[in-house]
Amino acid sequence: MNKSEIDPKILDQIRKLEEKYEVMGQDLSSYLDGLLHSDYLTYWDYIHLDTLLSLQNPKTGLKDEMIFIAYHQHTELFFKLILWEIDQIIEQKNLQATFFIARMKRINGYFQILENSFSVMVEGMDKQQFLKFRMSLLPASGFQSAQYRMIEISSTDMLNLVDQESRKAFSNDTSIEELMEKIYWRSGATELASGKKTLTLQQFEDKYLKDFINRAKSFKEVNLLQLFNKLGQSLEKMELEKELKVFDLYANVKWPLAHYKSAVRYLQKDPEDIAATGGTNWQKYLPPRFQKVIFFPELWTKQERDEWGKTWVLKEVFDRT
Repeated sequence: MNKSEIDPKILDQIRKLEEKYEVMGQDLSSYLDGLLHSDYLTYWDYIHLDTLLSLQNPKTGLKDEMIFIAYHQHTELFFKLILWEIDQIIEQKNLQATFFIARMKRINGYFQILENSFSVMVEGMDKQQFLKFRMSLLPASGFQSAQYRMIEISSTDMLNLVDQESRKAFSNDTSIEELMEKIYWRSGATELASGKKTLTLQQFEDKYLKDFINRAKSFKEVNLLQLFNKLGQSLEKMELEKELKVFDLYANVKWPLAHYKSAVRYLQKDPEDIAATGGTNWQKYLPPRFQKVIFFPELWTKQERDEWGKTWVLKEVFDRT
């Protein structure tokens, strides 16, 4: 081809671009002028690398605090991806099981990365350094991860997130506000002696409670459990059921117990002596057997629900089978 000739494929692309901008009342030539003067995109500019690497700011001089910060930021980025996938499922018109399955596989992949990488927290820090720098971070706590709470609220009916002891007193017709008053995580941030809210919980609710209530209301009819129930019976729905069960195990067994394993390593004490992580009562809050939070309870047998998380605890925490 002569250098003066323009590739027909490029001409076709130019025509399509011209049509695109005409619809918006824009002049393509002006945009092409801008393209001529713009700089080439670089990797570091695209992902804002300099900004990203400036966001780790330890409060102490203890070296392993950097690990603690970086890992929690890594966690929040994956929570963002999980919410991104959930929102795609919710927003999909004429939702089909195949689309649902594909997004759940992505979500489970993200949780798998999170759970596998938690060894960074369990084994990757010096215990004495952790115990020192952790006290400088009070009352902040991973308990205050709003994105994780959003994942929970988006996944199931609010009734399934109510404190286990209060669950029978409510129904799905109970107002979101009433159910939120008994949400299970509140019991994880109350003082052992008085039962009062810790500062950790007070700060968390001051910042996010309205957002949680609004999301719970908007997802009442379209959370993942509701969307699954609305699908017709099919082989694809059976495959989706498997992915939802994997998700349930990651979110409500493996992930909280990974934290429990870390807490056992760094913070195990008698309950009355616990400073805990940011004031949370982790010994009662983290083990799934106490909370029995299950996003899709109908997919599990009664025995599986009764023994929720038991096998994992025996194997991973106490090295027993």
